[in-house]
Amino acid sequence: MRLTSLDVFRGMTMATMILVNMASLPDDGKKYLWLDHAAWHGWTIADLVFPFFLYIIGVSMAFSLAKYTSQAAPITKQVYWQIARRSLILFGLGLLLNNLVWNYNLTAPTLFANLDRVRIMGVLQRIGIGFFCASIAVLLLPPRKIWILSISILVGYWLILAFIPALDNSDGIFSKAGNFGAYVDRLIITPAHLHKGSEYKSDPEGLFGTLPAISSILFGYLTGAWLKAQSVTSRTSTNLLMFGLTAVVIGLLWNGIFPINKKLWTSSFVMFTTGAGLISLAACYELVDVRKYKQWFKPFEILGLNAIFIYVASIVLIKLIMVNQIGSGKEAKSLYEWLNNSLFGWAGDLNSGVLFAIATVLLWLGVAYLMYRRRWFLKI
Repeated sequence: MRLTSLDVFRGMTMATMILVNMASLPDDGKKYLWLDHAAWHGWTIADLVFPFFLYIIGVSMAFSLAKYTSQAAPITKQVYWQIARRSLILFGLGLLLNNLVWNYNLTAPTLFANLDRVRIMGVLQRIGIGFFCASIAVLLLPPRKIWILSISILVGYWLILAFIPALDNSDGIFSKAGNFGAYVDRLIITPAHLHKGSEYKSDPEGLFGTLPAISSILFGYLTGAWLKAQSVTSRTSTNLLMFGLTAVVIGLLWNGIFPINKKLWTSSFVMFTTGAGLISLAACYELVDVRKYKQWFKPFEILGLNAIFIYVASIVLIKLIMVNQIGSGKEAKSLYEWLNNSLFGWAGDLNSGVLFAIATVLLWLGVAYLMYRRRWFLKI
């Protein structure tokens, strides 16, 4: 069984990711803040993208591992190896994006430079670790114990961050440097290998913060497992919507004592974004699977079928156009700035970035369509 609505949801999330990544590039403050990540506490549209990806991975897991969880096929060493292999590939790709591409200037290429300061963690690294841990939990535990594990992780994470401050910093328990998770990252990963060379003495995709991210995936799995047992009707969509609204309310209430914060991946953030994911999936499910408006959403389905390739390629493109320059000396401009001004400068500082971002989304939709026509589906 394959949910077309899930592919559509994945494609919409991918399109949103490209949009916000491009729209948030200007570092001169000339951008719409709702398209950029929240500075610390709080959330914007940009902050929903990553948790949506994790949630979608979990929903997909309910279908990809179904033959093992239903005991229709034995869980062999090969199954565990395939999970470990995929996780390692994701982690490795993340490391390459952190170092290989970021330092690659087309006029003076430097490969694998500054390895003593390369960032260890990142988006793909967190996905790889989260996927591995969640997959093992799904294979070994029944649904009831997965519920218990997911909630226990969130409650335990909250208690640790709320009552155990960083032992080497007194900025505050929920501050960038003073939270216990940042302390663990500094201790294990070491400051030189954190985000931006430990400029903030923390990492937005740090190792400790990956723990509650596992719950984001497991909640997605529980959604998928539930969906498999439901009939494709509007009643199912309504139930998804109600579950989503409930999770959002829990997240907002929890926010009062444990702020919604993507960089800390707080438990309230997990509940809020899981709820938002449920609501979004409910809308896609109703329109695509129930009402059969599949052709309306075909571009997003196509984009969602090659999500990993499009993600990696889009990040590579962003980093290349930011690192490489047109001109020299004081007149030098990044390739991004030059393209943005040349193509959309007429729209003004704020709108030009958004138009460039929309054009980039259309570019990758075109690439995804060509891959779809040739039946190229790159999987890990």
